[in-house]
Amino acid sequence: MAENLSLFENVGKKEEPRKETAPLADRLRPHRWDEIRLPESIDDALLEQLKEGAGTPPSIIIWGPPGSGKTTLARLIGGSFQCNFVQLSAVLDGVKDVRDVVASARRSPLPTLLFVDEIHRFNKAQQDAFLPHIENGTLSLIGATTENPSFYLTRALLSRCRVLVLPPLSPAALENVARQGAEVTGLTLEGDALQVLVDYAGGDARRLLNALESYARTVKDRGRAVVAEDVQRYLKKSGLLQYDRNEEHYDCVSAMIKSLRGSDPDAALYWCFKMIESGDDPLFILRRLMIFASEDIGNADPRALQLAVATIQAFDRIGLPEGKIPIAQCVTYLATAPKSNRSYLALHSALAAVSTTPRAQVPLHLRNSPTPLMKELGYSLGYQYPHDLPNAFAPDVQYLPDEVKGQKFYEPSDRGYEKMISERMRMLRSSTEDPS
Repeated sequence: MAENLSLFENVGKKEEPRKETAPLADRLRPHRWDEIRLPESIDDALLEQLKEGAGTPPSIIIWGPPGSGKTTLARLIGGSFQCNFVQLSAVLDGVKDVRDVVASARRSPLPTLLFVDEIHRFNKAQQDAFLPHIENGTLSLIGATTENPSFYLTRALLSRCRVLVLPPLSPAALENVARQGAEVTGLTLEGDALQVLVDYAGGDARRLLNALESYARTVKDRGRAVVAEDVQRYLKKSGLLQYDRNEEHYDCVSAMIKSLRGSDPDAALYWCFKMIESGDDPLFILRRLMIFASEDIGNADPRALQLAVATIQAFDRIGLPEGKIPIAQCVTYLATAPKSNRSYLALHSALAAVSTTPRAQVPLHLRNSPTPLMKELGYSLGYQYPHDLPNAFAPDVQYLPDEVKGQKFYEPSDRGYEKMISERMRMLRSSTEDPS
């Protein structure tokens, strides 16, 4: 679907003059429906209504990454309908501004279409301020957000809006953007230079055009073709990757953990160092590796947790950049180690048992007996010291309280070292079986 999307499909077609002082991204913004291509996931009937401006403007939430065309689409919709199109920013405006828009909408004979950029920055109370006015038709709302609406917008607001999802621009679309930008700025870009810009943009047309415009100001010889090395040299100064510290941060963490769990060291390394190179705190990642070593490897390879702990200690002493070396060693070890989540499952089984039997009593033979009175009451009576017995194991001893007697929380797998644990547990449990 991303390959089909280009909100800058024919940016050379200009219906309205752009001010030369405006940013390049704004000058190249599409102003007509035939200049864009939208994802196929958008409902055909809805798209036809938006293009023709038929009826009352619908309320819509446009969700997409930066530079994917949210504002462009909102403005095109506003231009299609016979309405008052008003734009606010949740960064700069508040409920008072919304009230002013509502007051004007009530006085106007035309429908009012309110576009709120960065709508996720409004808190729940501010979002609720829209509800009665959408409900009674005073205004229609278009909200643009880079964040997942299901996390940042209220259910009540979402229930009154259609959600349109815009993916990042495809490489082909970004190449088209770069060519148009180069033409306007008077640059000639070689194919490899185009690719560098596309990679740098990460699906964000505005990021690409801002970088191109900024770079163009440094070029003195406009007659020489720009090659990849020229652009790389300039972009190196920024030192930033396309990375969203909010949602994408957690997506990358999830991808790293799932790659580790799936025993793919290459993917695990990629996601790990994408986060680090994007400025994430390595200690956060190392804490996740320690958790993974215990949760997903556990006793299948007890050395995994030891290595994870040693890695965070090593990083504490080494720091960056050399600290990446033990991190890579830890990641590759955890990814290739045998996996078992049986300790993790045992934890939750035990917690469930504890929560359902909060008043369970310790059996008398397991209690401490530091005083004569406690001994008279039977504390520690009959306790068998395992080290005095064969295999250091006392058969037929009940260690659990009566309320959960006989329950098994930990069942070792047959992988890695846990296979030996499993065999030992089977041997010990078989010695306690009732021969009858």
